[in-house]
Amino acid sequence: MAAPMGRPVAAMPEKEEEDEKEQEAGFGSWEPSGAAPYGNFPQYSRFHPPEARIGLLPAGLLQQLFPAARAAATAPAPLLLGLDVGCNSGELSVALYRHLTAPPAAGTGPGPDLRLLCCDIDAGLVERARRACPFPGALSFVRLDIMDPAAREPALASFLARHGRRAFDLGFCMSLTMWVHLRHGDAGLRALLARLASLCRFLLVEPQPWRCYRAAARRLRRLGRRDFDHFGSLAIRGDMAQSVARILTGELGMELHSCFGTTPWDRSLLLFRATS
Repeated sequence: MAAPMGRPVAAMPEKEEEDEKEQEAGFGSWEPSGAAPYGNFPQYSRFHPPEARIGLLPAGLLQQLFPAARAAATAPAPLLLGLDVGCNSGELSVALYRHLTAPPAAGTGPGPDLRLLCCDIDAGLVERARRACPFPGALSFVRLDIMDPAAREPALASFLARHGRRAFDLGFCMSLTMWVHLRHGDAGLRALLARLASLCRFLLVEPQPWRCYRAAARRLRRLGRRDFDHFGSLAIRGDMAQSVARILTGELGMELHSCFGTTPWDRSLLLFRATS
């Protein structure tokens, strides 16, 4: 098991300035007309490269979590299903797939058989992901607002039914919690985590720290846009990694399985496991 979560580090103004610069870099040459209100930065992977996250995840992670996923010499490994929420243009989804399905060591046979449903609210980013995906048979990219039950439930149920399943083995929620929190408030953050906890046997979460909330709100004001509706009224604030962990464990019945450390941009990668 990875090291436990460390003590929170006080946010520094210069770090918030770095967060703002990273957000601006995420637009690249695109015009930030909507100020990325959902975190839908066109060049997201340029300032948060997938390799920085993948490097924190151990080799053979799926085989550790699902011992039956180890391929035998005479039989294929059972199918595992994953859900990637907020996939942007798919670079991280592809990197996760490559890492998780790689054989843990030379001569150990093929890696796990994994299918990923990857969704994002931005239709343009989803289309880019579809066009660039090198594994179209294993990764499905769909435009989906995960906070819209009327759209969410049929899409998820259809994917699970195609594979004869009722739940996902592993879910990914990477740097999405802040955007849901800012747009849907405390109740929305809890609703997102509750739905993912009910859908996934394991859930990997990368919550944004509170200083990123301030940077996002300040950047919106600098662009002359209206502030996020819920920013001033959020009661869940401060150490967001601890808050997300508290909701998932104290309210939703999951347990913290591992903390894989923090990214270069100071975000924890937390893996939770369903207990029932």
